Amino acid sequence: MRDLVNRFGGVNALPVILMIIALPLVGSFPTWVTLTVAGLAMGMMIFLMASGLSLVFGLMDVLNFGHSAFISFGAFIAATVLAALAAWVSADSFVLNLAAIFSAIAAAALFGLLAGWFFEQVIIKPVYRDHLRQILITMGALIVAEQLILMIWGGNPVAVPRPQILSGSLIIGDVSIEIYRIFAFLLGLAVYIALYVTLKRTRIGLLIRAGVENREMVEALGFKVDRLFVAVFMTGSALAAMGGAMWAGYQGLISPALGGEIMILVFIVVIIGGLGSIEGSLLGALLVGLLGNYVAFIFPKLSLASNMVLMMAILLWRPWGLRPAVKP
Repeated sequence: MRDLVNRFGGVNALPVILMIIALPLVGSFPTWVTLTVAGLAMGMMIFLMASGLSLVFGLMDVLNFGHSAFISFGAFIAATVLAALAAWVSADSFVLNLAAIFSAIAAAALFGLLAGWFFEQVIIKPVYRDHLRQILITMGALIVAEQLILMIWGGNPVAVPRPQILSGSLIIGDVSIEIYRIFAFLLGLAVYIALYVTLKRTRIGLLIRAGVENREMVEALGFKVDRLFVAVFMTGSALAAMGGAMWAGYQGLISPALGGEIMILVFIVVIIGGLGSIEGSLLGALLVGLLGNYVAFIFPKLSLASNMVLMMAILLWRPWGLRPAVKP
């Protein structure tokens, strides 16, 4: 496997290799294109949710099992905003439709920022460098958050309206591609580029990476590492809420269990991608999204186990993940 991957461009080529392998198994080119676009879109939405957890886990060494609460709140806040802007959502206007969807995403992200600040200051800060207490206290916070969602929105599934411009599909020959999936892919790609540039090409990114490697040295130079890490946590929470908002529109119907269900995929992505790595999170998310769609079509009975098998195979091959930022 290592020789095959290295011959075709290293681990970055894994999604492309998976696409090529899947084509003859799917059999129909139009169906393969539809499944591939759906897998890429699903992967990008999972990336939004996983990248924040990867940053917090890999850079701050914080085991935040309450991450899924931000996903759930983001989904329900987006659904509420879209329902409140029903006139914009159903309007035959490109501008109003875009305003509605971006208002929903912005509201979810803003909540993630504020809630992330509160969560870090009140819940995480007292248990830094104590993984057992982190697990216990964040699990407790997750239970409280789930009860808050039940109290505010109730236990019944909530419908999520889609703006007119994101409804329907593009028909190109025999290929059918949902417009919402194209939008999800492009938004995820834009977020990835923004994160990559910030972490790799800016002074703030340099300070964050330096603070991980040698906190004492960075503080001796007069920089407040605590503030940088708070900003990282807030960003991770905002990304989770944004991913939840996108996932809500993708599913069309959401329940309070949404965050817990998607969190399994998020943890798989973080593990196979490598801790603290934006590139690894993207690779892992694309592999999970593509494999999940292909297997669900080709071998439906194996769809639930496919991502677990993927995780085991990658960890046997590369124990630290595909592109880890740091190795224990």
